[in-house]
Amino acid sequence: MRRRLTSNNSSAIMPKPEFQLVLSDRIGEPDGLAFMSEAFDKVRGVRELPLFPLPAVLFPGMPMPLHIFEPRYRKMLADIRAGDNLFGLSYFDSAASENEIPAAGHIGCVAEVTETQALPDGRSNVLTVGVIRYRVEAYVERGDPYLVVRPNFFEDDDEDDGSLSANSRDVAAMFTRVANSIRLINDERGNLPDISDTEPQKLSFLVAAALEIEVETKQELLGLRSTGERLSRLRDLLARVVKGYEERARLHGIAKGNGHGGKKIEVE
Repeated sequence: MRRRLTSNNSSAIMPKPEFQLVLSDRIGEPDGLAFMSEAFDKVRGVRELPLFPLPAVLFPGMPMPLHIFEPRYRKMLADIRAGDNLFGLSYFDSAASENEIPAAGHIGCVAEVTETQALPDGRSNVLTVGVIRYRVEAYVERGDPYLVVRPNFFEDDDEDDGSLSANSRDVAAMFTRVANSIRLINDERGNLPDISDTEPQKLSFLVAAALEIEVETKQELLGLRSTGERLSRLRDLLARVVKGYEERARLHGIAKGNGHGGKKIEVE
């Protein structure tokens, strides 16, 4: 029987803010087709992929900071830093699963290590960025202390751009309303980048990564191969919370004005 290769200690992941507005800073990158081509180029020739199971979901193009402290994953980090800087991040909650490892056939996202901070005691803080999704075909036994899998990389299916535009506009608009409300609640200043023209697949990953929703829902969104369906689900999720966030922002403004009528939120 395989050893349990995940940790119940959630500190493997560095804390994230309630709403990851920093993700929208990546919208100025290449368009969808260029992004997809670059992603496939990075994994070209990759037949075996080190695996890091965590109770978190990574999306292509999105950043995730990690704290590496277990010896087997220190070894994994050293190995990938000497190679292509790539590993697979697969959602797995060992505390809630009867299995000891993620089942073959599951879907995860390739993570690329872009920055590292080595600590004196051997631990490391690293910044990773999602590259491309994969389905695990099988596990590979090669004597490493960490899991290694044989991945099958994939992207969303081709869809008509016209059919995606309406959903994309709705999602971008509602996401911006929620994000602006949260910035008001948190007394943050400055303007958010305009995401209205973001390529639909990239937009769907951006919003799915940023929303505070159940991690199982994030995993379902990751596994979808239809950008349109992912956008539709996100639109429905946003529609259920946008008015609540705007009301919280309005009440926060009133409270700051000592009950004498803070400035109302302008919603386009």
